[in-house]
Amino acid sequence: MIIESTALTKRYGRHTALDGVDLSIARGSTYGLVGPNGAGKTTLLAILAGLRRPTGGRLDIDARPGKVALLPDTPQFENWLTGREVVDLSRNLVAPHLPATRVDEVLHEAGLSDAAGRAVGGYSRGMLQRLGIAATVVGEPEVLLLDEPASALDPAGRREVLSLIAGLRGRATVLMSSHILGDVQEVCDTIGIMRTGRVLFQGTLQSLLAGRTKPAYLVRLRGDAGPVAEKLRAQTWVTGVDVQPPGQLRIIVDDLDLAEQHLAGVLANSALPVISMTPEAADLEAVFLELTS
Repeated sequence: MIIESTALTKRYGRHTALDGVDLSIARGSTYGLVGPNGAGKTTLLAILAGLRRPTGGRLDIDARPGKVALLPDTPQFENWLTGREVVDLSRNLVAPHLPATRVDEVLHEAGLSDAAGRAVGGYSRGMLQRLGIAATVVGEPEVLLLDEPASALDPAGRREVLSLIAGLRGRATVLMSSHILGDVQEVCDTIGIMRTGRVLFQGTLQSLLAGRTKPAYLVRLRGDAGPVAEKLRAQTWVTGVDVQPPGQLRIIVDDLDLAEQHLAGVLANSALPVISMTPEAADLEAVFLELTS
């Protein structure tokens, strides 16, 4: 493990921001840290980056000095600097031994080669975020801490940043804090869910999703689905039915075997045409709401 903590605690007066956090992050993984506002994610990243000291507990980071890098949620640069100057300044500060060609290399990876000579005051929000990542990785960090790297971006900007983060897999250990659950599900192989300063779950995405949410089916009918919903609610293997017009049902079951045997029959007896019937795949958002509600 490259990052491990035991009972990590941070208090500000009477307020407890972190309450016994146990982290275990494998080298080379992409770890997604999710949680509602005030969960303690930013405080945890600041402690991992060495910007704040914990009140108690133990923290071990198996990385060389100067090889832990943090990208804040809204990176800011002097408007008159060019993109190349921003990244080169970062190189000189953290890794002056690296050749200047390293600057152009990371700018190319960030998709900023054509804009490298322009003043960053004219960069879009997405370009600034990609520039921040380039300036953060130019020193070849072993641990990369990203605080909400795509939260303020439009869909196109988010796609650019997520692709860039995905490309870092295996080259550095990435810890990404985010409240955009779909982003975490897309690029991270390990998930940590926080609430009120505590880690509620930590593990692979597969182990998180497996068995966490109740099995359900999504059914689309042509016509009024209300009477069909009433028939389904009377079934012993159905625990709930949500009507989602027009003609859509979400059927929550407690026994998949019985559902597979009898659901089609109940729908056939309704005399309404069935457009589609599919099992609902568990996703991170459903599990997150289940854990934090």
